[in-house]
Amino acid sequence: MKTEERSLDVIVAGEANADLILTEVPPLELEQEKLARDMHLVLGGSSSITAHNLARLGARVGFVGIIGDDFLGRLVEERLRSAGVDLSCLRKLRGAKTGLTVWHTRGRRRAGVTYLGTIARLRAADVPSAYLARARHLHVGAYFLLKNLQPDAAKLFRRARRLGLTTSLDCNYDPAERWDSGLLETLRFTDIFFPNEDEAGKITGLADVRMAAKELARVARIVVVKRGARGALVAGEGRLFRVPAVRTRVVETTGAGDSFNAGFLARFVRGAPLEECARAGVRAGARAVTRVGGTTAFEE
Repeated sequence: MKTEERSLDVIVAGEANADLILTEVPPLELEQEKLARDMHLVLGGSSSITAHNLARLGARVGFVGIIGDDFLGRLVEERLRSAGVDLSCLRKLRGAKTGLTVWHTRGRRRAGVTYLGTIARLRAADVPSAYLARARHLHVGAYFLLKNLQPDAAKLFRRARRLGLTTSLDCNYDPAERWDSGLLETLRFTDIFFPNEDEAGKITGLADVRMAAKELARVARIVVVKRGARGALVAGEGRLFRVPAVRTRVVETTGAGDSFNAGFLARFVRGAPLEECARAGVRAGARAVTRVGGTTAFEE
């Protein structure tokens, strides 16, 4: 199938879960009850947020993931469907629990705890080649949470490339703090790697962000290091350049990096230059933080 004939711009494969965001939470102590100022139950997950916002930005998006047949699963399904995401490869497991991350925020700082539920069940074999052949690009988010996908992630990306797709990967934080799990092998077949500054440093063991970006670009074709209020650093194809941040009023930062991915990919699949893709990513990340939750600002 020729690229121009494909019905989907991007297939996102990864975790489909919810976020419970509790705002202005005081320090927690065992055997004590604290009060939060507010709460928001929203679509969560790096992959889900990227898919939702990418669709809202006008891309034709399909999603491959696993949810439970429960209230949270129905919430995830409804939010993705409302954005126009194709869910023909979203699996629902009877008796399983959909994953949930609880975020505690205080000012601009936050801490989270995740119950994996169905998050870790996704395997590379759950991404059909026939479905991949309908798309131009494959994106996988939250690599370090996808325990069942990791053993064959490199094979999945290699399969996607053979079918004519470009590929991208976001690792997110590694709860085990091993910072490997087959990641470097997968990056050999990755066109765009989207770590944040902390993740890039931990993966490479390098404190200097420029050196870390260059080191990762020895493996992945393009490395885009997300730096929050300092914009982004792009390395690859013999280049290294910085894109500044956009000034904005920050309300809450959940999903900012995932929204950056969406903004970047929305332009990338249209063949835009890297600088334009990175600027679009920065704008999307800045848009996300103006509301609570990773997708709220893209529902308006």
